[in-house]
Amino acid sequence: MVSRGTVLVTGASGFIGGAVARGLLAEGFCVRALLRGSSSRGNVPPDCEIVEGDVTDRESVRRAMTGVSALFHLAANYRLWAPDPEPVMRVNVSGTEIVMREALRAGVQRVVHTSSVATLDPDSAPCTEFNRLIPERAIGAYKLSKILSERLVEGMIRDEGLPAVIVCPSAPLGSGDVRPTPTGRIVCEAMRGGMPAYVDTGLNIVHVEDVAAGHIAAMKVGGIGERYILGGENLTLRDLLVEISRITGRSPPWAKLPRWPLMPLAYANEIVARFAGSEPFLNRESLRLSGKRMFFDDSKARRTLGYKTRPPADAVADAVRWFASRGA
Repeated sequence: MVSRGTVLVTGASGFIGGAVARGLLAEGFCVRALLRGSSSRGNVPPDCEIVEGDVTDRESVRRAMTGVSALFHLAANYRLWAPDPEPVMRVNVSGTEIVMREALRAGVQRVVHTSSVATLDPDSAPCTEFNRLIPERAIGAYKLSKILSERLVEGMIRDEGLPAVIVCPSAPLGSGDVRPTPTGRIVCEAMRGGMPAYVDTGLNIVHVEDVAAGHIAAMKVGGIGERYILGGENLTLRDLLVEISRITGRSPPWAKLPRWPLMPLAYANEIVARFAGSEPFLNRESLRLSGKRMFFDDSKARRTLGYKTRPPADAVADAVRWFASRGA
């Protein structure tokens, strides 16, 4: 059992990280957040202690880890398209190694490492924790980085006694998606009427607050070395867009598009994005990823962690309300 001392959350300014920090505070934990000086504070609860630093800076991680009883490592460079993979790999792999080694050095009692369903192979549908994706089949720098960081943590659990539990969230929605995430961008585009058509793909939609509760349950009762999918309900992209249209009053999507004609447009979007310094909504990596229905089975977490989720319509509705409040 983890003592109710200070809990460190990396990535507390992010979508899931902010929800985890709020959940921990609600349960009476003292929460410390490791944040970059440039990070937005909008998702960080005011009761958090803040230590400025970066997961790639060992000295700041060491300062943040002092006196910590548990660690939630959520900081990540999350983007499905990146013109340069190096920053993604540096934060997600090198940063994870620094954080985990400093956790061992500080004698942290329990670590919850946030991985991703991106490390799993959706060819087996619905996919479970046993369906591991090998690095050679990863599409894009983000997927590869999450696989490598997960393997790194597993090796430290096995060889160095790192007291870590690994959780793999699916596609969260809800309040606080500041960046937004790729799934949040789908909601924003649909709210603006920018998705009248769709490709044949699928996602596993879950409320971000349920994912946060799953993280905390993993800290309390998760098995060291175990991996848990924190998912919700499997929906086709069309089903998701229809639900958004129902909430917003916009027309539902009317056409299913093949992928191959979209590839030249995706390539053109990437060229424009490189010059503009932006991230294209339609890009070749996301289009290739859409070739698989990302459907997952989270029954292990439900069975062993007591993990529970609300209907996906609640997650979509909360996301729509939150994006609307920000003028999306």
